[in-house]
Amino acid sequence: MSYIQVRGVEHYYEWIRTPATSEKKPVMVFIHGWAGSDRYWESTAKALADTFDCLLYDMRGFGRSRRVSEVESPLLEHPPATAAEFTYEMEEYAEDLAALLDALQLSRVYINAHSMGASVATFFLNLYPERVEKAILTCSGIFEYDEKSFTAFHKFGGYVVKFRPPWLAKIPLMDKMFMKRFLHRPLPRAVSLAFLEDFLVADYTAAMGTIFTSVSKKAAEVMPSEFAKITVPTLLIAGEHDIIIPAAMGRQAAELNDLVEYCEISDTAHFPMLEEPVTYLERVRGFLGVMSLRSNS
Repeated sequence: MSYIQVRGVEHYYEWIRTPATSEKKPVMVFIHGWAGSDRYWESTAKALADTFDCLLYDMRGFGRSRRVSEVESPLLEHPPATAAEFTYEMEEYAEDLAALLDALQLSRVYINAHSMGASVATFFLNLYPERVEKAILTCSGIFEYDEKSFTAFHKFGGYVVKFRPPWLAKIPLMDKMFMKRFLHRPLPRAVSLAFLEDFLVADYTAAMGTIFTSVSKKAAEVMPSEFAKITVPTLLIAGEHDIIIPAAMGRQAAELNDLVEYCEISDTAHFPMLEEPVTYLERVRGFLGVMSLRSNS
């Protein structure tokens, strides 16, 4: 397990690589979504490790990265420089990524990001376009602001985040019920259980903060212009039956920019890379212009 200081916060990260060869590989960075962790990207990263050195990390307040509440403790030996480092705006998480790349001495990378992580990646693409070769945004898009529905969503989200007793993970079939809203096809129990476990350990302040910043009036107003500004070749992948971020939202976002290519994967929902990994990888490799070394062996 590896940790690194990123803007005063201990971030968990790991590399997935094939055995060392004389040829240096490009780096692909994977960014997870809300209340998740790098764990659900592992199978995708392993499949792409013949072509890329894959960097996975847990965003601030999620997964195995230090809890924000711990970082804000007055007992912290080396407190962060400014309170701004602990806001939950998507732009701030993009700055976290920039600092992570600096700490690991990575100047230019490929990015593969999902859901809320794709929003973070979109800001990163526009803040640091010179640092990205190509990007894949999975389950992302634009939406219209509706005060009534947003208020109801935030209220419901608050209840869900507040009531997270650890024993939920021990209830039979709870992982399946937890993931049902996100999937069109079921996942192996070990994978679904990992999602539930990540949700249960997510920092309360970070989980609530990102609910209000990723689904907000500001996001509805700003994200269309962010998609329109992208100057990096980008593939936007949507799941046909996604009810979290419907495919239509992704299609609308892609239509704002000729550099954003749209792809919809049939019979999948919010996790197409796990529900239909073969098709997902084919689309990603086609966009990147690379073939699997395994398929040629």
